[in-house]
Amino acid sequence: MKLLYSLENLMPFTNSLSGYCIIENYYIALMRFTIVLLLLLTVHGLSAQSITMLVEKANISIRGMSVVNDNVIWVSGTNGSVAKSIDGGKNWSWFRVKGFEKNDFRDIEAFDEKTAVIMSVDAPAFLLKTFNGGESWKIVYTDSVKGIFLDAMEFWDNGNGIVVGDPLNGLLYIARTDDFGNSWERYLSKKMTSAAKGEAMFASSGTNIRRFSSREAIVVTGGMKSRLLIHEKWMDLPIVHGSETTGANSMAIWNVPPKKVNIVVVGGDFKNDTSTYMNCVWSNDLGKHWNSPLVPPHGYRSCVEFINADRLITCGTSGVDISADGGKHWQLISSESFHVCKRAIDGKAVFLAGANGRIARLEWQ
Repeated sequence: MKLLYSLENLMPFTNSLSGYCIIENYYIALMRFTIVLLLLLTVHGLSAQSITMLVEKANISIRGMSVVNDNVIWVSGTNGSVAKSIDGGKNWSWFRVKGFEKNDFRDIEAFDEKTAVIMSVDAPAFLLKTFNGGESWKIVYTDSVKGIFLDAMEFWDNGNGIVVGDPLNGLLYIARTDDFGNSWERYLSKKMTSAAKGEAMFASSGTNIRRFSSREAIVVTGGMKSRLLIHEKWMDLPIVHGSETTGANSMAIWNVPPKKVNIVVVGGDFKNDTSTYMNCVWSNDLGKHWNSPLVPPHGYRSCVEFINADRLITCGTSGVDISADGGKHWQLISSESFHVCKRAIDGKAVFLAGANGRIARLEWQ
């Protein structure tokens, strides 16, 4: 009524009932126009983001990526392959680790352009480290126990690090380091690592474990059961599960001081990679409550990453999506297949990698 009254002072014809109807229709039309305009501006902002392909290399599938800063990027993958760029992806140096030409390096953690740790997944499982930019590698950890399969690594700034693997005898496999990966020790805790039958992790992008506090990490699992492990407690995830190909694959965490923590989890069914059914959830209270997106990512997704406090990128074999509102709505920006996406630890650049040695950069504003 206040709006109508103010308009009445400006428009004499509002003294009639028909005049009020005209103004009401005008008001409704104005609101609709405003909503449409806002939606168009949002879509334009997202569509302005695009994928620029940087390099391709046949017969290599890349799942490991570490972006040190806007210039230094490391990747790792099949056939003992490691690649590095020190100029923001313009040029790449490719290596095949001697003696490991048939190994699959599913994750890599780099500290600068000279030092990095790579993870070879199955029996015997290896962790190797380079001190000379990838020219040579030293074995820093190995385990030949039957059934071992490593999934991901994560490091803290102080040199502490962790590697996780599929359960052995009902316990998640965990090893830790406190010297930037120079030495490792197996960690056993039934309270923390007890897994359900058929529960495992996916070595799809090295992001099913993320650092949270100064020494604590958060883990997500999939398979017959999909859960999140935080503060030594398990929480069920409302994400698709129940078979070997379903469940959570990746999570992204954004700390908002002093207490708020945003978590976004993606996954799905990699055998049905265009299905959007229960493939993403988000929480802003450390997993006490989970929410499903109003518009989910457009298929199975193997990696998710915060670009800033509100914006995220997620990728999988059926495409790449962007969210501008913390994971509530997702827009497909590319149908290209990628396994992993990472933002620079010290910087703003975002890179992606996947099958056939494809490495790309996200162009965003």
